[in-house]
Amino acid sequence: MSSEEQIEDLIRQQEAAVQRKDIDGAMVNYANDVVSFDVVDNLQKVGVAACRQRLENWLSQFPGPFSYNIERLSITTNEDLGFCHSFNHVKGLLENGEEIDMRWRATICFERKNDKWFIIHEHSSVPFDPKTGKALIKLDE
Repeated sequence: MSSEEQIEDLIRQQEAAVQRKDIDGAMVNYANDVVSFDVVDNLQKVGVAACRQRLENWLSQFPGPFSYNIERLSITTNEDLGFCHSFNHVKGLLENGEEIDMRWRATICFERKNDKWFIIHEHSSVPFDPKTGKALIKLDE
């Protein structure tokens, strides 16, 4: 299996784990010292515990079923480093009754150690309208 295929397999396993709200399954490939740039809260989160807490908080907003899909996944690798970017899409009912249907941009960086790929950096972002300052979560392209 190529490095690109290995990383795609990890990403798809993580996607399925998030869909099941399986925190442990979603976190299995994170490096202990991962650095995360997210769309909410602090400018960065450092360490697997901080990323785990963020995922737990995010998933707890959806009391019932929801959909989560990784779209347009693109992967590039060399011997020991890899990165991918995608558009991620979530749709569901929040615990306050509000429906969410949004996409964001995601980039994930991997490092191979002892023949296993680990997430060492992730970056999520949304574009915004400079006139209003509001996030643009339903862009066509």
